[in-house]
Amino acid sequence: MALQLYAHPFSSYSQKVLIALYENGTPFEWRELSPEHPEAIGEWLSMWPVKRFPLLVDDGRMVAEASTIIEYLGLHHPGPVRLLPEDPREALEVRAMDRFFDNYIATPQQKVVFDAIRPQGTQDAYGVKEARAMLDAAYGWLDRTMAGREWATGERFTLADCGAAPFLFYADWTHPIDPAFANVIAYRKRLLARPSFARAVDEARPYRPLFPLGAPDRD
Repeated sequence: MALQLYAHPFSSYSQKVLIALYENGTPFEWRELSPEHPEAIGEWLSMWPVKRFPLLVDDGRMVAEASTIIEYLGLHHPGPVRLLPEDPREALEVRAMDRFFDNYIATPQQKVVFDAIRPQGTQDAYGVKEARAMLDAAYGWLDRTMAGREWATGERFTLADCGAAPFLFYADWTHPIDPAFANVIAYRKRLLARPSFARAVDEARPYRPLFPLGAPDRD
């Protein structure tokens, strides 16, 4: 049975896994989680009632959480591009950067977006202010860290870059990266030029009107 991916093309965490799949040309069956595919939604909810995606199913085995899915693919469906180094010390650095992008780019970015779709009168202005401040701090740290680096941990494209690509993509839409952070801007451009991410971005273009803050006319 082919791998099945329950996901949505416009979702940053779904794109994180898609990048890993596309990097290695791993075949899989799309199970799109959208109103147009209620049967996929029903299957997904029956397996994973916490209602989070992406979700990978491999011959009946369920694998949740984007980072875990990518590591699982590397172990059980390896391809020519190794996204987690074999050396445990190098792997630890990749995982640390992966956590940085999840916790300090994606989390505050989603806080701002989700606040925009909350019912009128329930918005959390203080929380949004904190989230934007976190993004500024994260951009600054990343700018210093990326000095002299091509990818998140050096010369190799890894798991960390799989997350960085969609998270920085949407973060800049949500809270623009200050032009002073030239290393971050250049890194984001390199990620957009990576064929695996470029494919994911193109596949998600029809859904841009769904972006609550209004998708900019770029990227």
